[in-house]
Amino acid sequence: MWLKSDDVYAGLMLPDTLHMLPQVERFAYAKLLAFMTRVDNELTVEEMSTFEQRLGTALLSPGQRKEIRTYLKNPPPLAECLAELGQESGRLALRDSVMMAAADGNVDDDERDVLEEIVEHLGLADDSIDRLLEWTKKGYRWMQSGVDLLNELAE
Repeated sequence: MWLKSDDVYAGLMLPDTLHMLPQVERFAYAKLLAFMTRVDNELTVEEMSTFEQRLGTALLSPGQRKEIRTYLKNPPPLAECLAELGQESGRLALRDSVMMAAADGNVDDDERDVLEEIVEHLGLADDSIDRLLEWTKKGYRWMQSGVDLLNELAE
């Protein structure tokens, strides 16, 4: 076997801590992601896919998930979304908001403005968005290389 048992957790799972945070912060995180889906007034398949995948990571109850999905049509104000985020949940929400904004291949001005408001609310470095966008691009390229590899294996 090419993996040691210690490598399995660190090497194969997304190193995320969202599921370990208090429920109120996980709910605030999900609210912010729902808000992000509506910033540019269109919900793309790519954004919805990212939203659903990240919502699963939040480990919310079925009732909470249902409530969050109502925010896809009528999101709460940004200030309400940010109000109950802690520092860690806020950074995770920013990271995933950047991924959602970039999911359709374009981060428009309205999305960028919201991301900047999140950065300001959290008191993060001015280059936070650019660094997260670069990380996101690398991640998308890595995932595409997996699709390319699978296609090569089929030849």
